Amino acid sequence: MGSLREANPSLWVGTTPDSGFPTLAGDIEADVAVIGGGIAGLMTAALCRQEGHRVVVLEAGRLAAGATGYTTAKLTALHGLVYDRLARSFGDQAAAQYADANLAGIARVAALVEQHAIDCDFERQPAFTYTTDTSAVGAIEAEVATAGRIGLGATLTTETDLPYPVAGAVRLDGQAQFHPRRFCLGLAATIPGDGSQVFERTQAVEVHDGDPCVVATGGGQVTARHVVVATHLPFLDRGGFFARAHPVRSYALSATLDAAVPTGMYLSIDTPTRSVRPARMDGHPVVILGGEGHKVGQDEDTRQRYAVLESWAREHFPVRSIDYRWSAQDYMPVDGVPFVGPVLPRSERVLVATGFKKWGMSNGAAAAIMLTDRIAGRDNAWATLFDTDRLNLRQAASELLKENADVVKRFVADRIRTDLRRSPDDLAPGEAAVLRQGAGRVAAYRDPGGTLHRVSAACTHMGCTVTWNTAETTWDCPCHGSRFSVDGEILEGPALRPLERRDP
Repeated sequence: MGSLREANPSLWVGTTPDSGFPTLAGDIEADVAVIGGGIAGLMTAALCRQEGHRVVVLEAGRLAAGATGYTTAKLTALHGLVYDRLARSFGDQAAAQYADANLAGIARVAALVEQHAIDCDFERQPAFTYTTDTSAVGAIEAEVATAGRIGLGATLTTETDLPYPVAGAVRLDGQAQFHPRRFCLGLAATIPGDGSQVFERTQAVEVHDGDPCVVATGGGQVTARHVVVATHLPFLDRGGFFARAHPVRSYALSATLDAAVPTGMYLSIDTPTRSVRPARMDGHPVVILGGEGHKVGQDEDTRQRYAVLESWAREHFPVRSIDYRWSAQDYMPVDGVPFVGPVLPRSERVLVATGFKKWGMSNGAAAAIMLTDRIAGRDNAWATLFDTDRLNLRQAASELLKENADVVKRFVADRIRTDLRRSPDDLAPGEAAVLRQGAGRVAAYRDPGGTLHRVSAACTHMGCTVTWNTAETTWDCPCHGSRFSVDGEILEGPALRPLERRDP
């Protein structure tokens, strides 16, 4: 939960200081309470503040140290082959609305950077969706054709700044990139004052819907007319978003090259997917390379993801050094569109934003605009497409059934897989396993120093068995994506309680 305590900090976290906002101690009142200190939450808070609302931001860990701090930080409306898929599922009008929303989100980020003079390496770059496979060029051409129909100025090209040839690419100019944590910290600094406040290390544990609403935390409660839950995946189970979006992890590294860094932001449609973009680290150019995605908790040795990505990097780029390695978590909505709006159809005062499907920078910014409009009572042209209460059975039914069948499978199979033959005392330094201890199961890890850490193996969200993440040294839930430290502390929701410690 934005704790700055990941084993592999990102470039963005590693090149920014720890933030120092206070912890809530006592009861307070506001017009809008925003839960979550990433880009969606902070932009919503900043925009509401500009409208004259008293705003309170509640972050369980540190600002922009969760999903926002572990992105590749592309601000683009070009999201792979999204427009052809949206047009086929929802129609051209919906595809155009999705493009308009993301372009507006990017424009609003740019405006805030300029308005508040935020030093965050914001710069315009063209974005590319490409393939190196000649058999996939048809999909690229279809995306360009759809983009043309909906008024998005994308073009077809084979010319890029990559150090290898491409068979075809969609190019969209006027997109952007930035340092997301610097942007968020700069934005957060504009919020306090005139009754508005920002709190860190303040975990919201419940939201009582009413007029007014009440947000309960460990340090006091916040009474507000509206509540925005922008916690990546809502920790509130009402609305069932954990069943409508599944968690995936992906990997990135930043490298210093013995050559010029490519210009432009790139994403391949090939398997495995590869992402490329330039950046700056302490003033000098680096390249960020990404890929190797998989479902959370469903990889036996995630360290190999970094190894494969680094091998690919060294094969295609003159790598002088690998400076940072990190992984990110995202939630993929079953019908391909994020959820932005009321947590329940009749809960107009409790709003959520989730399911940004690896494009949280532009989608999160667009969500902030939609949420601010809803709080102000204004119509929004994109609200119906992103509506949390939409029911698109034709587009979502098969994916919904598949993903939730997978959850049931993990819930049952992982319990059966518990190793009954070994004791936690048998673990070697650096080894972890889910084992039988007495009448129950324990998630046990012996650290390199020899200390044995034992916690319950049952995720506190819905009881699924956690699995070991070798790269990040965390216990991850394969059902809904909650993540925990070796001592059971929550690193990522929707779980609200830590894993219980198990004594020897």
